[in-house]
Amino acid sequence: MKFFIDTANLEEIQEGLDLGLVDGVTTNPSLAAKEGKPFGETAGDICKMVGDLPVSLEVVGLKAEEMVREADQLMKYGDNVVIKLPLIDEGLKACRILSQKGIKVNQTLVFNPLQALLAAKAGATYVSPFVGRLDDIAVPGMECIEQIVTIYSNYGFETEILVASVRNPIHVLEAALYGADVATMPFKVIKGLAKHPLTDIGLEKFLADWKKLQG
Repeated sequence: MKFFIDTANLEEIQEGLDLGLVDGVTTNPSLAAKEGKPFGETAGDICKMVGDLPVSLEVVGLKAEEMVREADQLMKYGDNVVIKLPLIDEGLKACRILSQKGIKVNQTLVFNPLQALLAAKAGATYVSPFVGRLDDIAVPGMECIEQIVTIYSNYGFETEILVASVRNPIHVLEAALYGADVATMPFKVIKGLAKHPLTDIGLEKFLADWKKLQG
């Protein structure tokens, strides 16, 4: 299972890379705006920092033609760019066009398994179901993941299931249990994956006992 970091902050990305826990980056306009720099500067820096790891950059146009034009501009930031397209009719059209050109697409804002099925048929490289936002409206987000995994398995789709809107380690655990390909998460969730109070207690005891041995 791959871990992507959901951020546009270079320090967070670098620390995730140092931990060996980042296999890619996802961003969106909201995350980029937090950095207080021109989008192009942020996008270019991220693509250079992560080498050949995939970086999802999102379009803002609502027509397929606009999305394709934006994609051409975004691809200038690096060969590792993946184009994020919304799961709307025009997004599916753009996905088909871009995928046929060999450009990787992350179909985003997915909230049910039928949308995920459409994304796979349109040739998306990744599909991003938003589990946290489903949970927010009392719809179990991980049920969507389970259903998408089943559908993709039924038909042998190569589109990777990228679990998004991950809010806590439980989301990561359940995504792994259901067989999702990727989970993208904020840096604080990545940091939380290794945390356990018994680990801290055990380490504290080991160190205390070691000091006793030193006399």
